[in-house]
Amino acid sequence: MSIYVFVYGTLRTGEINDLAQAAARRGLPEAHWVGPATVPGMLVDFGSWPGLIPVDDGRRVRGDVYRVDPALIALMDEIEEYVPGQACCFVRRETIARLDSPLNGARDVHCQYYPIDPSLRALAVDIPADDWIAYRQSRPATKGT
Repeated sequence: MSIYVFVYGTLRTGEINDLAQAAARRGLPEAHWVGPATVPGMLVDFGSWPGLIPVDDGRRVRGDVYRVDPALIALMDEIEEYVPGQACCFVRRETIARLDSPLNGARDVHCQYYPIDPSLRALAVDIPADDWIAYRQSRPATKGT
C-alpha cells in the first residue's frame, strides 16, 4: 500500500533532507515523485528551514507530491523530529494537495504533510513567497543559512 506525501521544504529534491536520498541512505523503498503541487498555507522562515502554516484565505504553498511506502513515514517523522502525542515543532497531518497536472484524471490527492505547530509562528519570519526553494535562493545570505 502506498501513501502520498506533500513536501515543501528541506525534504524536496536537492535540499538538505532530500527525501529520495534519505530513503536510499537507509536502504528504504524508493520515493516516487508524482509531480509539483500546492496546498493551502503560508510559509515562515526559521533560517535554515521553512515552516508551513495552514490558512484558508486562498494562499497556497508550492511543493512536490511523492508516492511512498509506509516505511518512509517513520523516516520523515525522524527527519522532522515529530513524535506522535508529544509537543513538536512539526506535526504530521493530512491535507489535500492540488497537482499541477492530473494523476489518473484527478488533480486533488490526499497526502500526509508536516506543517508547524502554529504556536511557534512568532519564532519565524513570514515569507511573502509560495515556494521555499525559490525564496531561499533569492534571499541575501545570512549567518547560519
